[in-house]
Amino acid sequence: MDLRCVHCGVAVRTLFVQYSPGNIRLMKCENCKEVADEYIECETMILLIDLILHKQKAYRHLLYNTLNRHTVDFEGIWWKSSFVFLLLDACRILVLRRNGEYWGLSRSSWTSAWVCGKMLMDVLFENLVFICFLSIATRILLKSLPEVARYKDILLAIVVSSYFKVFFIAMMVWEFPASVVFIIDGFVLSSNVVALKVVTHSAMARCIGVCFIAHASKFLGNRVLEVPLSISLRYFSILGC
Repeated sequence: MDLRCVHCGVAVRTLFVQYSPGNIRLMKCENCKEVADEYIECETMILLIDLILHKQKAYRHLLYNTLNRHTVDFEGIWWKSSFVFLLLDACRILVLRRNGEYWGLSRSSWTSAWVCGKMLMDVLFENLVFICFLSIATRILLKSLPEVARYKDILLAIVVSSYFKVFFIAMMVWEFPASVVFIIDGFVLSSNVVALKVVTHSAMARCIGVCFIAHASKFLGNRVLEVPLSISLRYFSILGC
């Protein structure tokens, strides 16, 4: 992805000119005449606050000007972000099922191994369904993607914009109501919508539709997988008795 003006989204050649170490001049966008990216001189906390507030210019800075293919190891960031994304999903499952039925079962080696395997299957299956439906919904609802180089750009935008999931780690340490999980899910969904709009330049309504379909399919996929796995877990717990 090319460098972008954070205000209008038009491609720019450069964001700043460096005269000497620590001495730079921010460039203006030729289209809107605004400073192309003022976040270069801002503290990270300001960027974080603007991301939480869902400001599109903050997402443009992050997705275009920070995670740029020409300045960072894009593939490395993509794989690392995906791993963290799956890890945080595992934390979400642990939080939701901390008081679930299988935590009260006898802890035989069979049961413990099956619980870990079940969680791994849940995470992988949920996200496989999520990616499949995200791809399908993107192709149907976002028919014209003029400036998206590769589908990996969309996936990276979705993964990076799911940063609210980091709060699941705190929920594993401190007790929170289960409803907080769904509040975080709501923030993740809305953040994904903004990131998708920034990357695809599509209408907000279409981006909402794509993200809603993907997240709903992920939720339903987990419910479908839950029944047979719960029955199998009961079977292994009986064997371990």
